Amino acid sequence: MPFELRTGTLGELTQQVPFEMVDAVLEQTCRVERRVRDLPARVVVYLLLAGCLFAELGYGQVWHRLTAGLDGLDAAAPTASAMTQARRRLGPGPLRELLALLRGPAPGGARWRGLLAVAIDGTIMTVADSEANLAVYSKQRGGPNGASGYPMLRLLVLVSCGTRNVIGAVFGPVSAGETTYAPGLLASLHAGMVLLADRGFGAGFLAAQIAGTRADFLIRVRSGRGAPGFPVLRRLPDGSWLSRFGGVPVRVIDAEITVTTSAGHAASCCRLVTTLLDPARYPAGEAAVLTMSAGRSRPPTSSSSPPSWAAGSCAPARPAESTRRSTPCWSPTRCCAPRSPTPPAPLPAPTPTGPASPSP
Repeated sequence: MPFELRTGTLGELTQQVPFEMVDAVLEQTCRVERRVRDLPARVVVYLLLAGCLFAELGYGQVWHRLTAGLDGLDAAAPTASAMTQARRRLGPGPLRELLALLRGPAPGGARWRGLLAVAIDGTIMTVADSEANLAVYSKQRGGPNGASGYPMLRLLVLVSCGTRNVIGAVFGPVSAGETTYAPGLLASLHAGMVLLADRGFGAGFLAAQIAGTRADFLIRVRSGRGAPGFPVLRRLPDGSWLSRFGGVPVRVIDAEITVTTSAGHAASCCRLVTTLLDPARYPAGEAAVLTMSAGRSRPPTSSSSPPSWAAGSCAPARPAESTRRSTPCWSPTRCCAPRSPTPPAPLPAPTPTGPASPSP
């Protein structure tokens, strides 16, 4: 009897993760049972995958969702204790090997100017309040109510824009920052990729490591007081300039971005650093829009403070006129000239995105 395909059911999961793949992983990790159980290891793997889809539910409710498509078949009704024991018997090994097989960019990933767009970002998640977890992960201190109720970890994920396929993930205690964990994801980068990242990853040493993978990057960095300095080595026709960051030749783009929704318009400035040095092949305006819209391609995760991640691609969305709170549409207003302690030289002809003008 064919399984009915409902969200999170066994039938739907086996379409994405075939039985044969699960069985191979169980054999590789020596987790194949020697006797028949109500909860065989293969089913426990799918139970854990379904638990990731319904993180807000207990495993009893997840089980009902998982077996919802087995109409007409006798399905086991395991107790909470039985599911706990089955998860302990399985251990982390099979899931680790399975995810290693599934990870990576899928066909259909967003591309920009011939480059596969990937994004990196992080979040903080809570874990079970157990002695084993407390030995590694701490609770956050402070606040009017004292420490957080659960231990917390920091998760960093590298995803393919558009499809949101997970390429790599690392995690650890929140006592270490994002730039500490980010190098653990760089082995998944290669030539033909452009990595998009926000201000938290704007560190020179990290830029040098990314460049060492032969992948390009487009990082939004801080500007103003306390920001890294970018000496002007050469001005480019679009208002950007060549500089160095972490010993790597880079192009710096100061852009003014206008965010348009049905509620109105708002403009803000951002500074981008990239290894894509050719302004004709990689226009500054497109690069600015790509960076601003990349957040819509990040994966949703469970978090104590869930980020506002939504499905989408690296292309900017059109505002929905029928709703007051709509998806923003980003457009570059102008590309600014770099700040300079000396009077700037006359700039070339205006760019397609607007006239380039020197900062005061």
